[in-house]
Amino acid sequence: MLRQLFQRMTLKESPSVYEDKDAHLPRVLTVKDFLALGVGTIVSTTIFTLPGVVAANHAGPAVALSCLLAAIVAGLVAFAYAEMAAAMPFAGSAYSWINVVFGEVFGWIAGWALLAEYFIAVAFVASGLSANFRGLLTTFGLSLPKSLSNPMGTDGGVVDLVAVGVIVIVAVILSRGVTEAARVENVLVVLKVIAILAFVGIGLTKLHWANYVPFIPSFHLNPNGTAFGGWRGIYAGVSMIFLAYIGFDSIAANSAEAKDPEKTMPRGIIGSLIIAVTLFMAVSLVLVGMFHYSHYANVADPVGWALRHAGFTGAATVIEAVAVVGMFTALIGMMMAGSRLLYSFGRDGMLPRFLGRLTVDKGLPNHALGVLAVIGVVIGAFFPFQFLAQLISAGTLIAFMFVSLGIYRLRPREGQDIADPAFKMPFYPVMPALAFIGALIVFLGLDIQAKLYSGGWFLIGLVVYLAYGIRHSTLSAKD
Repeated sequence: MLRQLFQRMTLKESPSVYEDKDAHLPRVLTVKDFLALGVGTIVSTTIFTLPGVVAANHAGPAVALSCLLAAIVAGLVAFAYAEMAAAMPFAGSAYSWINVVFGEVFGWIAGWALLAEYFIAVAFVASGLSANFRGLLTTFGLSLPKSLSNPMGTDGGVVDLVAVGVIVIVAVILSRGVTEAARVENVLVVLKVIAILAFVGIGLTKLHWANYVPFIPSFHLNPNGTAFGGWRGIYAGVSMIFLAYIGFDSIAANSAEAKDPEKTMPRGIIGSLIIAVTLFMAVSLVLVGMFHYSHYANVADPVGWALRHAGFTGAATVIEAVAVVGMFTALIGMMMAGSRLLYSFGRDGMLPRFLGRLTVDKGLPNHALGVLAVIGVVIGAFFPFQFLAQLISAGTLIAFMFVSLGIYRLRPREGQDIADPAFKMPFYPVMPALAFIGALIVFLGLDIQAKLYSGGWFLIGLVVYLAYGIRHSTLSAKD
């Protein structure tokens, strides 16, 4: 009985089936669109906050090393993603790929882990945008009442109205088509990059070299028991910074809508990560050079704080305003990717099939988009979710480990039942193992709460699969 159940759970989907199912999705996205999507998702609100937080709490001036090491791990995984996306340009990214190379239950686990990322990330970005927008209003003497500014039960809040509004606006933009969304994304990403470069350029005129010494502070434990200084502090910083780099999964989730995916996907995934790490390291080095890293403790907006305290009040206001607008890019990327993942679950019968239906006129997964928007509104507008933030990293790292190991199953099938892609992960078979080990090390660096929540989410997913997915999936009809 158990053997039969395991055999059923490990049935693999044929790649040709996914090609047929996704054929109605319009292939309109170019390298430029994917670079904007990737940079817009990776270089989100985190670049204006995390470098200062990590410097003050964990790494000191060596925050740039935390950024670099996190990028190296993400880069190793990105090579695996690039080969998978080039060989199998299907909607759903890791879920669909793992379903093909390992089997249905493993694909579901990877996809379910990513679903946590998108549900929480949509709410996280929307609420972050709301907080920064309300902060910007205060500089003009304006404010919203607490009842419309905070989630229910938090500081007198009833609903975060701005978070609701931005999710609805992005959902409407995406429902009109990915071409329209890509145009908005491209413009906003350019504005955001200009704002970041402006900060770096201004900050370079106010550097104090003494702030970089010692570059790696001596190790000690913070009052809350976390590590500061030394390589342990840098490692703690890696686990936090890594949260920013996981956005390249949003590119892969849209690979079914890519023009010439064999070239477009690798260039979009790897190129966006290179641009992102360059910007992160530049911002980190300038921040700790302008002021001693200890000044950024408990500062929610270190970039704006540094500019204001250096005498550039006008520049701080303009850059923070552009940053708020630029946060739309991360929301567009997350909602595009999350809706494609939900669509792929409905497409395969793992969740109700209406999620897998496309609009008749434009062939868009708007049912899945609507459900994602509603869930994002509920989480972001009505419930405090800060304690779940690290679940974004935990869920994605699980999927990253699956994809890295999946290269070993993919290679023997390339040129057989799976297309032989123009791009392949270099230094095979060593690099896939390094990518897996790197993702595992970062996962182990997350706090115990994040690991427990990811374990709970995994158990819920297993129950959903056994109670619904295994009986309704398209593979059940073939079994």
